[in-house]
Amino acid sequence: MPAAPAKKSTPTTDPATDPKATSRPASKTSAKSRAKTVPKAAADRPTAEEAAAEETTAAPPHRGSPRGTAIERRTAAERAERHAATLKRLERAAGKLSTAAIARMDENLSWYRNMPPEHRSWIGLVAQAGIAAFTEWFRHPEAPQAISTDVFGTAPRELTRAVTLRQTVEMIRTTIEVVEEAIDEVASPGGEDGLREAVLVYAREIAFATAQVYAQAAEARGAWDARLEALVVNSLLSGDADEGVLSRAAALGWGSPDRVMVVMGSAPAGDSELVVEAIRRASRHAKLHVLTGVLGSRLVVVVGDGGRKPERVFDPVPAARALIGQFAAGPVVIGPIVGDLLSATRSAQAAAAGLKACAAWPDAPRPVLADDLLPERALAGDPAARRQLVEEIYTPLDEAGSALLDTLSVYLEQASSLEGAARMLFVHPNTVRYRLRRVTDVTGYAPSDVRSAFTLRIALALGRLQAG
Repeated sequence: MPAAPAKKSTPTTDPATDPKATSRPASKTSAKSRAKTVPKAAADRPTAEEAAAEETTAAPPHRGSPRGTAIERRTAAERAERHAATLKRLERAAGKLSTAAIARMDENLSWYRNMPPEHRSWIGLVAQAGIAAFTEWFRHPEAPQAISTDVFGTAPRELTRAVTLRQTVEMIRTTIEVVEEAIDEVASPGGEDGLREAVLVYAREIAFATAQVYAQAAEARGAWDARLEALVVNSLLSGDADEGVLSRAAALGWGSPDRVMVVMGSAPAGDSELVVEAIRRASRHAKLHVLTGVLGSRLVVVVGDGGRKPERVFDPVPAARALIGQFAAGPVVIGPIVGDLLSATRSAQAAAAGLKACAAWPDAPRPVLADDLLPERALAGDPAARRQLVEEIYTPLDEAGSALLDTLSVYLEQASSLEGAARMLFVHPNTVRYRLRRVTDVTGYAPSDVRSAFTLRIALALGRLQAG
């Protein structure tokens, strides 16, 4: 049976490989599809305005570009316009703000209410000057402003004594609070943040200005007080103390202690102001009143008992030891205790004479009482020491009877020997011993002590010279 003829297969054409396929004309259906697709793509394309807005949002203008420069100029113009409007409103509200600040101080600050009218008026002027200075500073914030001169120059220098730094801070805080509360009312629409930032910066500047004013006042007052204090100390040392010294000492804060002494020694090298300040710190710690000064090479300290109880024991040596660390190496002499500041002249002169004569007693304690240096002072020519030795030793012994003077003289001549003195006086040694105890009771000096025996011998010699 004959085989059936095979069907011819139709070859499949691949458009990607067949060059003829790409050159064939498109069918009507595909042409219509393209006609419908193109307008739709065009409709989806954004307009020019939308493209500009999208471009502005997607990428900010570069600084320096024409479009960026225009935006910056427009922003700066708007900012300057808001600043000018706020400035005008601030100028109109300055008087109202000053009145509100003064009223707030009168309401909240008790120290302000209790001040004399003159001081209150000065503080009111300071508050007004502060707000006026802020207005001017807000007008030209980039220009340097002398805030301390603008604000505090309206008040006299004496106001820094009447108003403390703490009170000034409270006054400034109150004024700033009043201005901050009025920002929303004073600032132009949109300028609130700029005015609030300006208030914060100005508050910082006025705080620094306040500290500077009080620091300058403290330095000037400290320099004046130091000169005044040195003048008081020098008057006491030279013997020119009068009622004016009391008034000057009162201006320095000196109380009225009824027990006063003068401590004197060598001044340390370095800044004298630092030495004086160190003395003041030590005196506050020891609860002592002091007036001090560096006079040449000497450091002089007038010490007053800081205790409030009159019966409190005031020992001069421990009091001097509380201050002795501020003196230079060498002797430190304590003058006798006196009853008031005017009488401190005697204590100062005794301390000065003792400091001069202390070289004759190399083993003297530190500090040493000026009365313990009476024999050395007398030998150095101090008339006060000579008079004191005669009045406190020779005269009482002479008035007690010749037996005490004779016994003391023989005892000292016999090298402090009881038996030798008894033989020379033709008495029993117990009699000599009894008379020497009487000498101690009368004078306060024990003949058996080497140092006391030296003082007694000088006193006897001076008394005999005076008696002729």
